[in-house]
Amino acid sequence: MTNLGVNIDHVATLRQARKTYEPDPVTAALMAEQGGADVITVHLREDRRHIQERDLRLLKETIFIKLNLEMSTAPEIVEIAFSLKPNQVTLVPERRQEVTTEGGLDVAVQKDTFKDLIKRFKENGILVSLFIDPEPLQIRSSEEVGAELVELHTGAYANAPTGGLRLAQLARLRQGALLARERGMLVNAGHGLTYHNVGPVVEELCAEELHIGHSIVSRAIFVGIKRAVEEMKELIYRHSLLAERINPKG
Repeated sequence: MTNLGVNIDHVATLRQARKTYEPDPVTAALMAEQGGADVITVHLREDRRHIQERDLRLLKETIFIKLNLEMSTAPEIVEIAFSLKPNQVTLVPERRQEVTTEGGLDVAVQKDTFKDLIKRFKENGILVSLFIDPEPLQIRSSEEVGAELVELHTGAYANAPTGGLRLAQLARLRQGALLARERGMLVNAGHGLTYHNVGPVVEELCAEELHIGHSIVSRAIFVGIKRAVEEMKELIYRHSLLAERINPKG
């Protein structure tokens, strides 16, 4: 059964628009947990445009589910992660000018950097995921640097303008997930997933976790965080059951 990771960055984005104290992303995380979230995901960016260190400390102290910290390899952020000790870190590319993460890591050209970081995180008991495009070179490189987990970037699928292109991207994701598992890695997925497009991803990838933020927070404006999470969980549950019927194990 695929788990749901709820990204609460956009709650913090709304707060930071006024540089005030509300809405509180920590409160949103607690409500998401009540709605059935399995993971809370946050991205501590170098420019602190949304999530703040205060949020990380409070999340670590208050939530009972997994905390997944998305982060760059910047030394300052790495040291914060070692101090905080989240359950999982997801290394992602980061550029100041981007609105949101635009693509996966180029693990192939930074093998030494990732190999060293993954080793250090493992020594501190922190699971490391690499956010990559579903390309064979990046998947093989992720295994070579010691990653036990990859998160496949679903943006090209989510943004495909036609049904045919969407199916092609879904096939690319499916092949990427198969290759990652053949290489001994677990598979997560995320980026651009919504209530309308998540079903095929659940059915085809059978991922450990899907990380979804913007769509859930957008829905929450109208129905509240708890219900928005419940609705996404129900979708994932139904499509997970369908996937198990189509591809029974054993």
